[in-house]
Amino acid sequence: MTTDMMNVKPAQKEVLISVRDLEKHFDGGKLRALRGVSTDIRRGEVVVVIGPSGSGKSTFLRCLNLLELPTGGTITFEGTDITDSKVNINIHRQKMGMVFQHFNLFPNMTILKNMTLAPRKLLKKDKAEAEKKAMELLERVNLANRAGAYPNQLSGGQKQRIAIVRALCMEPEVMLFDEPTSALDPEMVGEVLDVMKNLARSGMTMVVVTHEMGFAREVADRVLFMDEGQIIEEGTPEQIFSQPVQQRTRDFLSKVL
Repeated sequence: MTTDMMNVKPAQKEVLISVRDLEKHFDGGKLRALRGVSTDIRRGEVVVVIGPSGSGKSTFLRCLNLLELPTGGTITFEGTDITDSKVNINIHRQKMGMVFQHFNLFPNMTILKNMTLAPRKLLKKDKAEAEKKAMELLERVNLANRAGAYPNQLSGGQKQRIAIVRALCMEPEVMLFDEPTSALDPEMVGEVLDVMKNLARSGMTMVVVTHEMGFAREVADRVLFMDEGQIIEEGTPEQIFSQPVQQRTRDFLSKVL
Protein backbone atom coordinates (compact mmCIF):
# COMPACT_ATOMS: atom_id res chain seq x y z
CA MET A 1 0.00 0.00 0.00
CA THR A 2 1.40 3.40 -0.99
CA THR A 3 2.00 6.22 1.47
CA ASP A 4 -0.58 8.34 -0.36
CA MET A 5 -3.24 5.65 0.13
CA MET A 6 -2.39 5.28 3.82
CA ASN A 7 -2.80 9.05 4.30
CA VAL A 8 -6.36 9.04 2.93
CA LYS A 9 -8.90 9.40 5.72
CA PRO A 10 -10.95 6.20 6.28
CA ALA A 11 -14.23 7.99 5.47
CA GLN A 12 -12.84 8.80 2.00
CA LYS A 13 -11.77 5.26 1.17
CA GLU A 14 -13.80 2.75 -0.81
CA VAL A 15 -16.22 0.46 1.01
CA LEU A 16 -14.79 -3.05 1.20
CA ILE A 17 -17.57 -4.71 3.25
CA SER A 18 -21.13 -3.41 3.45
CA VAL A 19 -23.49 -4.94 6.03
CA ARG A 20 -27.21 -4.21 5.84
CA ASP A 21 -29.96 -5.26 8.28
CA LEU A 22 -28.00 -8.31 9.44
CA GLU A 23 -29.99 -10.79 11.53
CA LYS A 24 -28.84 -13.99 13.21
CA HIS A 25 -31.29 -16.14 15.16
CA PHE A 26 -30.66 -19.31 17.11
CA ASP A 27 -32.97 -21.91 18.66
CA GLY A 28 -35.68 -21.50 16.06
CA GLY A 29 -35.75 -17.74 16.41
CA LYS A 30 -36.04 -17.66 20.21
CA LEU A 31 -32.58 -16.09 20.52
CA ARG A 32 -31.88 -13.07 18.30
CA ALA A 33 -28.10 -12.76 18.44
CA LEU A 34 -28.05 -9.98 15.83
CA ARG A 35 -30.88 -7.50 15.34
CA GLY A 36 -30.68 -5.45 12.16
CA VAL A 37 -26.96 -4.63 12.22
CA SER A 38 -25.81 -2.25 9.46
CA THR A 39 -22.35 -0.76 8.92
CA ASP A 40 -19.68 -0.21 6.26
CA ILE A 41 -16.04 -1.22 6.58
CA ARG A 42 -13.72 0.73 4.32
CA ARG A 43 -10.45 -0.38 2.78
CA GLY A 44 -7.55 0.34 5.13
CA GLU A 45 -9.86 1.02 8.10
CA VAL A 46 -9.35 -0.52 11.54
CA VAL A 47 -12.74 -1.18 13.16
CA VAL A 48 -12.77 -2.38 16.77
CA VAL A 49 -15.94 -3.95 18.16
CA ILE A 50 -16.48 -3.75 21.92
CA GLY A 51 -19.32 -4.63 24.26
CA PRO A 52 -20.34 -6.98 27.06
CA SER A 53 -20.20 -10.76 26.74
CA GLY A 54 -23.17 -12.09 24.80
CA SER A 55 -23.74 -8.81 22.96
CA GLY A 56 -23.32 -10.38 19.49
CA LYS A 57 -19.76 -9.20 18.76
CA SER A 58 -18.30 -12.57 17.79
CA THR A 59 -21.47 -13.60 15.95
CA PHE A 60 -21.22 -10.42 13.89
CA LEU A 61 -17.57 -11.11 13.06
CA ARG A 62 -18.22 -14.75 12.14
CA CYS A 63 -21.08 -13.70 9.87
CA LEU A 64 -18.71 -11.50 7.84
CA ASN A 65 -17.14 -14.59 6.23
CA LEU A 66 -20.23 -16.80 6.71
CA LEU A 67 -18.77 -19.01 9.41
CA GLU A 68 -22.20 -18.22 10.82
CA LEU A 69 -24.94 -18.10 8.20
CA PRO A 70 -27.08 -14.97 8.66
CA THR A 71 -30.80 -15.42 9.18
CA GLY A 72 -31.48 -12.22 7.26
CA GLY A 73 -29.87 -9.16 5.71
CA THR A 74 -26.98 -8.86 3.28
CA ILE A 75 -23.18 -8.75 3.39
CA THR A 76 -21.50 -7.29 0.32
CA PHE A 77 -17.76 -7.94 -0.02
CA GLU A 78 -15.88 -6.23 -2.85
CA GLY A 79 -19.18 -5.62 -4.62
CA THR A 80 -20.52 -9.18 -4.32
CA ASP A 81 -23.43 -10.15 -2.07
CA ILE A 82 -21.80 -13.15 -0.39
CA THR A 83 -25.08 -14.12 1.33
CA ASP A 84 -26.42 -15.11 -2.11
CA SER A 85 -26.58 -18.92 -2.12
CA LYS A 86 -25.24 -19.00 -5.69
CA VAL A 87 -21.94 -17.37 -4.65
CA ASN A 88 -18.90 -19.60 -4.05
CA ILE A 89 -18.06 -18.37 -0.56
CA ASN A 90 -14.73 -20.24 -0.48
CA ILE A 91 -13.32 -17.90 -3.14
CA HIS A 92 -14.16 -14.90 -0.98
CA ARG A 93 -13.02 -16.52 2.27
CA GLN A 94 -9.53 -16.78 0.79
CA LYS A 95 -9.43 -12.97 0.87
CA MET A 96 -10.53 -12.82 4.52
CA GLY A 97 -7.90 -13.81 7.06
CA MET A 98 -9.34 -14.91 10.41
CA VAL A 99 -7.64 -15.24 13.79
CA PHE A 100 -9.54 -16.88 16.64
CA GLN A 101 -9.11 -17.03 20.42
CA HIS A 102 -7.44 -20.40 19.98
CA PHE A 103 -4.65 -20.90 17.53
CA ASN A 104 -5.91 -23.82 15.41
CA LEU A 105 -2.40 -24.83 14.33
CA PHE A 106 -1.87 -28.37 13.07
CA PRO A 107 0.10 -30.04 15.90
CA ASN A 108 1.78 -32.61 13.64
CA MET A 109 3.24 -30.01 11.27
CA THR A 110 6.16 -27.63 11.68
CA ILE A 111 5.42 -23.92 11.84
CA LEU A 112 6.69 -23.49 8.27
CA LYS A 113 4.42 -26.30 7.03
CA ASN A 114 1.46 -24.79 8.91
CA MET A 115 2.07 -21.51 7.10
CA THR A 116 2.62 -22.86 3.60
CA LEU A 117 -0.12 -25.48 3.44
CA ALA A 118 -3.00 -23.19 2.41
CA PRO A 119 -1.04 -21.00 -0.06
CA ARG A 120 0.19 -24.13 -1.84
CA LYS A 121 -3.21 -25.85 -1.93
CA LEU A 122 -5.49 -22.87 -2.51
CA LEU A 123 -3.32 -20.25 -4.19
CA LYS A 124 -1.35 -22.90 -6.09
CA LYS A 125 2.00 -21.42 -5.06
CA ASP A 126 5.05 -23.59 -5.51
CA LYS A 127 6.97 -24.69 -2.44
CA ALA A 128 9.84 -22.24 -2.82
CA GLU A 129 7.55 -19.23 -3.31
CA ALA A 130 5.31 -20.18 -0.37
CA GLU A 131 8.28 -20.76 1.93
CA LYS A 132 9.92 -17.47 0.93
CA LYS A 133 6.76 -15.54 1.80
CA ALA A 134 6.35 -17.47 5.08
CA MET A 135 9.92 -16.76 6.16
CA GLU A 136 9.52 -13.04 5.38
CA LEU A 137 6.44 -12.93 7.62
CA LEU A 138 8.15 -14.90 10.38
CA GLU A 139 10.98 -12.36 10.30
CA ARG A 140 8.42 -9.59 10.82
CA VAL A 141 7.25 -11.17 14.07
CA ASN A 142 10.75 -12.23 15.19
CA LEU A 143 10.00 -15.94 14.91
CA ALA A 144 12.06 -16.97 11.88
CA ASN A 145 14.19 -19.14 14.18
CA ARG A 146 11.08 -21.19 15.06
CA ALA A 147 10.18 -22.20 11.50
CA GLY A 148 11.20 -25.81 12.11
CA ALA A 149 9.54 -26.07 15.52
CA TYR A 150 6.19 -27.71 16.25
CA PRO A 151 3.28 -25.86 17.89
CA ASN A 152 3.69 -27.64 21.24
CA GLN A 153 7.20 -26.18 21.48
CA LEU A 154 5.89 -22.59 21.41
CA SER A 155 4.35 -20.33 24.04
CA GLY A 156 0.75 -19.14 23.69
CA GLY A 157 1.89 -15.71 22.53
CA GLN A 158 4.18 -17.23 19.92
CA LYS A 159 1.38 -19.48 18.65
CA GLN A 160 -0.97 -16.53 18.26
CA ARG A 161 1.67 -14.52 16.40
CA ILE A 162 2.11 -17.53 14.11
CA ALA A 163 -1.67 -17.72 13.62
CA ILE A 164 -1.69 -14.08 12.50
CA VAL A 165 1.14 -14.41 9.99
CA ARG A 166 -0.25 -17.73 8.78
CA ALA A 167 -3.43 -15.86 7.79
CA LEU A 168 -1.28 -13.20 6.09
CA CYS A 169 0.33 -15.88 3.93
CA MET A 170 -2.96 -15.97 2.01
CA GLU A 171 -2.52 -12.27 1.14
CA PRO A 172 -6.00 -11.32 2.43
CA GLU A 173 -7.87 -8.10 1.73
CA VAL A 174 -9.15 -7.94 5.33
CA MET A 175 -8.18 -9.51 8.65
CA LEU A 176 -10.85 -10.54 11.16
CA PHE A 177 -9.77 -10.99 14.79
CA ASP A 178 -12.09 -12.70 17.30
CA GLU A 179 -10.76 -11.82 20.78
CA PRO A 180 -7.22 -12.90 19.80
CA THR A 181 -5.69 -12.24 23.22
CA SER A 182 -8.43 -13.58 25.53
CA ALA A 183 -6.88 -17.06 25.87
CA LEU A 184 -3.37 -15.76 26.61
CA ASP A 185 -1.56 -15.28 29.87
CA PRO A 186 -1.37 -11.54 30.66
CA GLU A 187 2.37 -11.29 30.01
CA MET A 188 1.89 -12.62 26.46
CA VAL A 189 -0.86 -10.20 25.44
CA GLY A 190 1.49 -7.33 24.62
CA GLU A 191 3.54 -9.23 22.06
CA VAL A 192 0.41 -10.18 20.10
CA LEU A 193 -1.04 -6.65 20.27
CA ASP A 194 2.28 -5.27 18.97
CA VAL A 195 1.98 -7.47 15.86
CA MET A 196 -1.59 -6.25 15.34
CA LYS A 197 -0.56 -2.61 15.79
CA ASN A 198 2.17 -2.98 13.17
CA LEU A 199 -0.32 -4.64 10.84
CA ALA A 200 -2.74 -1.74 11.29
CA ARG A 201 0.03 0.77 10.57
CA SER A 202 0.82 -1.07 7.34
CA GLY A 203 -2.67 -0.22 6.06
CA MET A 204 -4.37 -3.60 6.45
CA THR A 205 -8.17 -3.51 6.74
CA MET A 206 -8.99 -5.00 10.15
CA VAL A 207 -12.12 -5.82 12.14
CA VAL A 208 -11.21 -6.67 15.74
CA VAL A 209 -13.47 -7.98 18.50
CA THR A 210 -11.59 -7.37 21.74
CA HIS A 211 -11.76 -6.46 25.41
CA GLU A 212 -8.42 -4.60 25.12
CA MET A 213 -9.62 -1.01 25.46
CA GLY A 214 -6.09 0.42 25.27
CA PHE A 215 -5.65 -1.20 21.87
CA ALA A 216 -8.99 0.21 20.72
CA ARG A 217 -8.01 3.71 21.85
CA GLU A 218 -4.62 3.59 20.17
CA VAL A 219 -5.26 1.77 16.90
CA ALA A 220 -8.93 1.99 15.88
CA ASP A 221 -10.20 4.39 13.25
CA ARG A 222 -13.72 3.57 14.42
CA VAL A 223 -15.19 1.81 17.44
CA LEU A 224 -18.51 -0.04 17.42
CA PHE A 225 -20.20 -0.60 20.77
CA MET A 226 -22.63 -3.53 20.65
CA ASP A 227 -25.23 -4.70 23.14
CA GLU A 228 -28.13 -7.15 22.80
CA GLY A 229 -27.35 -7.82 19.14
CA GLN A 230 -27.31 -4.20 18.02
CA ILE A 231 -24.78 -1.46 17.35
CA ILE A 232 -25.73 0.96 20.10
CA GLU A 233 -23.13 3.58 19.24
CA GLU A 234 -20.20 4.06 16.90
CA GLY A 235 -17.57 6.72 16.41
CA THR A 236 -13.90 7.53 16.70
CA PRO A 237 -12.06 6.27 19.80
CA GLU A 238 -12.07 9.83 21.12
CA GLN A 239 -15.85 10.07 20.74
CA ILE A 240 -16.62 6.67 22.23
CA PHE A 241 -14.19 6.72 25.15
CA SER A 242 -14.29 10.41 26.05
CA GLN A 243 -17.76 11.59 25.01
CA PRO A 244 -20.12 8.62 24.59
CA VAL A 245 -23.66 9.69 23.75
CA GLN A 246 -25.63 6.65 24.88
CA GLN A 247 -26.15 5.88 28.55
CA ARG A 248 -25.63 2.16 27.87
CA THR A 249 -22.18 2.93 26.44
CA ARG A 250 -21.32 5.07 29.45
CA ASP A 251 -22.43 2.32 31.84
CA PHE A 252 -20.29 -0.28 30.07
CA LEU A 253 -17.18 1.90 29.91
CA SER A 254 -17.50 2.84 33.57
CA LYS A 255 -17.00 -0.84 34.41
CA VAL A 256 -14.09 -1.60 32.06
CA LEU A 257 -11.96 1.56 32.11
